[in-house]
Amino acid sequence: MTLATVSTLALIAIVAAISPVLAECTGRLAIPGVVFEILLGIVVGPTVLCLAHPGSVITALESMGLSCLMFLAGFEIDLQLVRGRPLRLAATGWVISLALAVLACVGLTLAGSVTDAIALGLALTTTALGTLLPILHDSGLSGGRFGTRVMAIGSVGEFGPVLAIALLLNHRNPVIAALLLAVFAAAAVSAAVLASRPLPPRLLGSLHRHLHSSAQLPIRIAVVLIASLTLLAFKLGFSVLLGAFAAGIIVRLLVRGQDSKVVREKLEAIGFGFLVPIFFIVSGMQMDVRALFATPAALLLVPLFLALLLIVRGTPVLLLYRRDLPRRDLAPLALLSATGLPLIVVITTLGVTLGSMRPVNAAALVAAGMLSVLLYPMLARLRMQRVVDREEAPGLGFHPVSG
Repeated sequence: MTLATVSTLALIAIVAAISPVLAECTGRLAIPGVVFEILLGIVVGPTVLCLAHPGSVITALESMGLSCLMFLAGFEIDLQLVRGRPLRLAATGWVISLALAVLACVGLTLAGSVTDAIALGLALTTTALGTLLPILHDSGLSGGRFGTRVMAIGSVGEFGPVLAIALLLNHRNPVIAALLLAVFAAAAVSAAVLASRPLPPRLLGSLHRHLHSSAQLPIRIAVVLIASLTLLAFKLGFSVLLGAFAAGIIVRLLVRGQDSKVVREKLEAIGFGFLVPIFFIVSGMQMDVRALFATPAALLLVPLFLALLLIVRGTPVLLLYRRDLPRRDLAPLALLSATGLPLIVVITTLGVTLGSMRPVNAAALVAAGMLSVLLYPMLARLRMQRVVDREEAPGLGFHPVSG
C-alpha cells in the first residue's frame, strides 16, 4: 500500500467523522450527513484541493461501499408493513413516474440538452427511503397511514430503479436480459421463502449464542447471502447491485425475533459506520464539478433536474392519493416522494462508468439530488406544521371532530 493510498484513507476517515457532526449542527434544517460527505469529498479531491487521489485500493473499497449501500437499501424495505393497497398504489405511481421520465427525457433529447436518456430517466424515478426514514421517525409518522404511504413509495422508488438498471443498463438483448432476470428472481424468491419460514430452535439457539461472541455468526451468514447473490447476479450478466439489494430483502425476512434489533444495529454499523461513507466521499472526489461550472447551460441543468424530480415523482401522488389521504397530506407526500440522492449517486456512477452518461449530466443530477434532500423534506415539514397550526388555531373551523 502506497503513502498516497494511506493518506487518502486517512482523509476519508476524517471526512466520514466530521460529516455527521456538521449535519448535527444544521439543527432544524436537518441536512443529511451524506450531503457533507459528497461536498467534502469534492473539496479534498482532485477537483479542488487535490489532497486525495482514489487509487485501486480506494476504488475497491468504494465498490464494497456501493454494494453495502444497496444491501442496506433492500434491508430497509418492510414488505409486511407496506403490502396491500399502499404497495399497489406505490407501484402504480412508479410506473406513471417512469412514463413521465421517458417523456421528459425524449423532450430533453430532442432539445439537444442530453444524450443519456436511459440513465437520466431512471435517476428521476428514485426516492431516498433511507433519507426519509429518520424524518418519519422524528415526526412520529412512521407508524401512521401517512408514514406507511411514504414507506411504500420509498420502497418501490428503490426497488423499481434497481430492477430497471439490471434490464436497461447493460449491453444484452432486452429479451435475453429479461429471461436471465427471471432466473435470478426465481432464485431470490426461493431464498426469500426459505428465509421467511420458522427456524429450528436448535439453530436459533446457536445464532443467539454466537451473536455476541467473536464468531458473530448471524453477521457472517448475512455476508454469505450478499456474496452468493451478488455472484449469481454477476454470473448472469447483471450488476452486483441487484444481488446486494436482493440479499438485503432476504436478510430482512430472515432476521426476526429477540435478536433482530441487535443484528440490524451491527449490520448498519458495518455499513454506515465504515463502507457506505467511503462510497459517497469517493463519489464526491470523482465528480466533474469543473464541467458543471464550465458553461451557464450546464449549470442550468441543476434547477431543471430538481424540478423534474418533483414533477416525475410528485405528479403520481396528486393523481392517485386524492381518495386515499386527506387533501392536506398530498403536497407533503409529493415533496417527500421527490427526495432522492443515494440511488441518484449510484445510477450516475454506474452510468459514467459504462459510458452511458456524460459527466456533466451526472454532476448536475447529483447536485439536484443534494438540493432535493435539503429542500423537499423541509418544505414538507413546513407544510404539515402549517396545517397543524391552522387546525389548532381557535375560531378557524379546523378542529378535529372527537369521538
